[in-house]
Amino acid sequence: MKKSILKSLIFFFVSITITLAQSTIVTSGDTWKYLDNGSDQGTNWRNVGFNDAAWSTGNSEFGYGESDEATVVSFGGNPNSKHITTYFRKVITLSSAYSSFILRGKRDDGVAIYFNGVQIFKDGLSDPILYNTLATNALDDGQVWLSATLPGNILQVGQNTIAVEIHQAAINSSDISFDFELIGQNSTFISRGPYLQMGTSNSMQIRYRTNVATTSKINYGTDPNNLYTQVSDNVSKSEHLVDLSNLIPNTKYYYNIANSTEIIQSSAQHFFYTAPSIGTEKKTKVWVTGDCGTGTSTQANVKNAFLNYVGNNYIDLWLLLGDNAYSSGYDYEYQTLFFEPYQNSRTMKQTPIFPAPGNHDYYSSSQASRSGAYFQNFTLPINGEIGGPPSYNEGYYSYNYANIHFISLDSYGTETASLYRLSDTLNSPQIAWLKADLATNTQKWTIVYWHHPPYTMGSHNSDTESELRYIREKVLPILERNNVDLVLCGHSHNYERTRLIKGHYGLESTFSANTHNQSSSSARYDGTSDSCPYIKSSTLPNKGIVYVVAGSSGWPSSTQVNYPHDATIYSNSETGGSIYLEIEGNRLDSKWISENGTVADQFTIMKDVNKNNEVVIMPNTTSLSLQASWVGDFIWQNSSITSRTLTINPVIGQRYFVEDTRQCLKDTFLIKVNPNCVNNYQLTNVVGGNSSLNLNANQAVSASSILQNGTRVNFSAGKSILLENGFQASNGGVFKAEIKNCVN
Repeated sequence: MKKSILKSLIFFFVSITITLAQSTIVTSGDTWKYLDNGSDQGTNWRNVGFNDAAWSTGNSEFGYGESDEATVVSFGGNPNSKHITTYFRKVITLSSAYSSFILRGKRDDGVAIYFNGVQIFKDGLSDPILYNTLATNALDDGQVWLSATLPGNILQVGQNTIAVEIHQAAINSSDISFDFELIGQNSTFISRGPYLQMGTSNSMQIRYRTNVATTSKINYGTDPNNLYTQVSDNVSKSEHLVDLSNLIPNTKYYYNIANSTEIIQSSAQHFFYTAPSIGTEKKTKVWVTGDCGTGTSTQANVKNAFLNYVGNNYIDLWLLLGDNAYSSGYDYEYQTLFFEPYQNSRTMKQTPIFPAPGNHDYYSSSQASRSGAYFQNFTLPINGEIGGPPSYNEGYYSYNYANIHFISLDSYGTETASLYRLSDTLNSPQIAWLKADLATNTQKWTIVYWHHPPYTMGSHNSDTESELRYIREKVLPILERNNVDLVLCGHSHNYERTRLIKGHYGLESTFSANTHNQSSSSARYDGTSDSCPYIKSSTLPNKGIVYVVAGSSGWPSSTQVNYPHDATIYSNSETGGSIYLEIEGNRLDSKWISENGTVADQFTIMKDVNKNNEVVIMPNTTSLSLQASWVGDFIWQNSSITSRTLTINPVIGQRYFVEDTRQCLKDTFLIKVNPNCVNNYQLTNVVGGNSSLNLNANQAVSASSILQNGTRVNFSAGKSILLENGFQASNGGVFKAEIKNCVN
């Protein structure tokens, strides 16, 4: 007992002496007090001890209702004479000192920030700052995070007051934005990441960079308050790669990042889920960004719009479609244009990244060397660690997640002394590997992605640019001969989407809707005319592929003269956006979420639906469950049940029907009796009209059932047939009974 007490005391002492080298003190989404009545609050509201009990309470982001905020504030009763100033306050408590702080904020239009009554930051405002002081216009529309590094003595251990005022640039300004983050740092802190790699059902890799060389340690566990499992590396380094193994499939793990003496970074956002066992039909959520690493307001808008749309939903995978850091893919460009814009959002901390390279990623190295920052920054499953045959090449690889097979291809790099590329289908090692991969793939869904699109008239031209044309002519037939469902590409800084198409490999002018479209539907599946899902089968031959260009996650840009491409059903070159995929069972939904927060395009693919089922049961089965073949909504004929499964008292020979609410899908179930010969049958169920029934028994058949009009029923038994009380054969039916041995 004394040893246990002593051990507990020692552990407690150690735990309270550990300091956090980097800690999120205030995060986006935190609660604030705010005042939005347009009044003149003077200067006392900025100070410690000010009574804000009468102020409203809400969570950031704050705004006027552009669908990107958590709390909508008031601008007053007149949209042409809005309140100029909105006030915000928050009290925080620091349990330890920090050497510096990182302040991050979003504002539209002007902002002034005060710590304990002292102004420490302003943007878009000139002194003196009064309640009616107009700001200069925020050109980024409040979508870009501003940041500043502050000295550690600016806040004290204990309670501190943060006060913020947001000013409009004009009294008729259309919007207002405010969000805020504060991160405390000590001498060692994370400058890149953390970001997740190589996620499997029983492992995860955590990568990060520190500002100085230090040891590596990840503390993790399934309880956020008990991160007792550790993986350590006592070699000091600034580039850290830590593998967590022996994890449980489909399980939530929390983690923090430390070294041998202190916790470097920890927050409520530091967690991930392991993948389910391969083949599991788990609902999978995927974020797809193309040409994202620009550092523009569009990049920030697209990210924020996506995170606002998905809310608290966990994102399982993040796919990159190439050109991930402009303009040449150098490491410093990855730092400032990819990692820094994303690493403070939850997605990078929680979701494994699976990238593809683009031409700009290669510009920092030769096409043959694969030595650029892209290949240094990402750890890829080139040895078949997550399914598929090994590629042994960092340019391309495949992996499985749930019931989906993903293939990431390299459309720009070269291989071997002959400099073969993806489109050199006769000799390319990549193509040989791709064919082998597709041949061994058994997953229900197959999604392939690379950088250069086969169909585009956006900022690039798939007729005149050889890289795009050769891929269309030579690679697409390989994909179409196999069960590929969806192809995702970037390169063109637009969004373009085809119908379900097949067999078009020529120039745009040769595309024929009648010949190449495998469906006339938009597949939006939203109740509009001709919007039913694309229907496919899990078995060959392939019924076509949907091709999507999604290269506007960093910026939208110009188009060709003959934009949009004739093969596309929807195109958008005005706004940036990203793709949100949801795959569950035999249903795939794709949504393109534009930077203004709207779902500008969507489509649905379903597999193995519209089934005609024959359900064989044993005689006198009293309960039977029928299940629709799709994921969605359901209307069962002659039933008020709206769930996917209907439990019935089966009637032999009867047909049951289920449809979706948009009348796109329909399953039928015909109930039949098991025809095998048994010793005895006892029939009590009603036999439905216009059905046939043959009962064979070695010994005896007894029946107290009703045979409805139009039935054809035959009883045969080796010894006896007994028609009990209640038996009834309606007119118009055929009933036959004979003493006859049955044989299986």
